[in-house]
Amino acid sequence: MTIAAAPRANGRFHNPTGTREWPSLFTAVPFFARKAWTSIVGRSGGATLVPYDREALRQNPSVTWIGHSTMLVRMSGVTFLTDPIFSERASPLRFAGPERLVPPGVPLEELPPIDFALLSHDHYDHTDLPSVEALAKRGTRFVVPLGLGELVRSVGGAVQELDWWETADMGKVRVHCVPAQHFAGRSLTDGNTRLWAGWVVEGEDRRFYHAGDTGYFPGFKEIGERLGPIDLAAIPIGAYSPASIMRFVHLDPKEAIQAGLDVRAKRILGMHFGTFDLTDEPPDEPPRWFHVEARRRRLGAKRVWTLNVGETRPW
Repeated sequence: MTIAAAPRANGRFHNPTGTREWPSLFTAVPFFARKAWTSIVGRSGGATLVPYDREALRQNPSVTWIGHSTMLVRMSGVTFLTDPIFSERASPLRFAGPERLVPPGVPLEELPPIDFALLSHDHYDHTDLPSVEALAKRGTRFVVPLGLGELVRSVGGAVQELDWWETADMGKVRVHCVPAQHFAGRSLTDGNTRLWAGWVVEGEDRRFYHAGDTGYFPGFKEIGERLGPIDLAAIPIGAYSPASIMRFVHLDPKEAIQAGLDVRAKRILGMHFGTFDLTDEPPDEPPRWFHVEARRRRLGAKRVWTLNVGETRPW
């Protein structure tokens, strides 16, 4: 399967693999009721937080997990962020919605100078406008999928929009916008009017892949064929239960391992867990399953990683 530019019709984007099947009300209504309740009472199982190391943050190349899908990456002479969210809630409301289980691994005000930031799609846990505005005031530029630029510009950010397979040169690296299988929308009326994507950042001596938010699909193999091998692939491993609702748009840990192999990753880094309680699985289940699957596939600890929040690791 070859994926070209993102398919669209009548002003809305579509997944090339087809349309997501929605569950029955008997499945959906209890799920949303459960998540409304846990957003009030909370659950344990947040990712482990460790003190960040200012000296380690200067290493190049390195990756620091700030939480959820937010990575601070240094490579090939540039420093960038992925899906930066530093707010207390992943929500349009300050008093309701999923609350952080663990604070950001590096406070926003303690970040080194950021050359650019990548946004994968418009959901509140990936495009956090207070964080975007704060970074924009520091001079950070943004690279985003088609349609997402208007949100960045609304808070004063400089932004470049890309379709799937388009590129942007950002200093010493080239940023490739690559396909993902997901959806978009921040209200009841703007569904799929903005594109979703992953990113490959290509430097002189290494390549970093951030999958954004995605279900499992043939596009991983095409990314690997076009842009592999990948030195480090950050793949989401959480928010998969119930499968009847989440399978099309999120990966479980077993699928995440396969996705990393499909893109020809030398190292696979699990993310998108233990920060916001978004679905039914226990918040600490994804990394345990991820490493069990890695051992089953005979992939060693040097090949398959998870980080503590605040931890920096060279790559």
